[in-house]
Amino acid sequence: MHKIAVLPCDGIGPEVVAEGLKVLAVAAEKHGVRYETVEYDLGGDRYLRTGEIIPDAVLDELRQLDAIYLGAVGHPDVPAGILEKGLLLRLRFELDQYINLRPIKLYPGVETPLAGKGPAEIDFVVVRENTEDMYAGVGGFLRKGTPHEVAVQEAVYTRMGTERCIRYAFELARTRAEKKVTMVDKSNVLTFGHDLWVRTFAEVGAHYPDVEQDHAYVDACCMWMVKNPEWFDVIVTTNMFGDIITDLGAMIQGGMGVAASGNINPSGVSMFEPIHGSAPKYTGMNVICPIAAIAAAGMMMEHLGEVECGQAIENAVIAALASGKLGDLSTKSGVSTTAAGDLVASLVQ
Repeated sequence: MHKIAVLPCDGIGPEVVAEGLKVLAVAAEKHGVRYETVEYDLGGDRYLRTGEIIPDAVLDELRQLDAIYLGAVGHPDVPAGILEKGLLLRLRFELDQYINLRPIKLYPGVETPLAGKGPAEIDFVVVRENTEDMYAGVGGFLRKGTPHEVAVQEAVYTRMGTERCIRYAFELARTRAEKKVTMVDKSNVLTFGHDLWVRTFAEVGAHYPDVEQDHAYVDACCMWMVKNPEWFDVIVTTNMFGDIITDLGAMIQGGMGVAASGNINPSGVSMFEPIHGSAPKYTGMNVICPIAAIAAAGMMMEHLGEVECGQAIENAVIAALASGKLGDLSTKSGVSTTAAGDLVASLVQ
């Protein structure tokens, strides 16, 4: 019996989570998966009501569960950064979700802005380090608010954090057909932390002679993701650069509406979510595409060892997209959030 925390959170989060749970229920029944969900009232509304973001007691409860299914975080009445740091980043750090896993996969029937490219060319994974770099929050101000103000923001890289991320990427590559890892950095300019990444990549890579190894600077990576995305299989990179290139990846795979992600602790509690934001102006309008949230539920099942269930969800997503019945996946597609969820659920085998 899997115990799953459900955090719908803000904006359109509850709407897309509801569709993900709808599809999950069908897939789980067909494949004999037993699970139970525990929903938590977290996000902007709770913060505005009580001043709490995530109580310590709730965090302790989450440590005891098997996975977390998240909707979206961000509230128009809460200043930017409060919820993101207090909820998303705190969960990643406290639960040591040190891998951000982002499949960049173009499904049949989904349009990409890249001319001449299709599903065969756009199918790779970004393994992003998730707890260090600029996100460690080291820095401060001097003479704040004066004409002589100084702001310092430091990046933090550890050998342990770097090595475990790179090793995860190599292990993942071994499960894929192409078996190739490309490390992305900016070691020609960031000569300390990224030198650590270069050396660690070489040392870890020596234990994986069966995996092809490549390197790209982040600016070149952005160029090649657009020009020749078929060159990539598994990309491993730092937290900040991973944050940037995965948004580019979302666009070449068809947009935020189809992009799912996992925040992974391989030996602990992992969290799965669509990568899009809370889109508050669309809250309650039933117009948001829920495909990314549904795909995130599939990722969660695979991570929990329910591979057939997870694959059934992904196959239903593929069938729904290929059917053409979801339109252009935009808020003006004419397909409601609930209708899209109903279609995917009906296609689960």
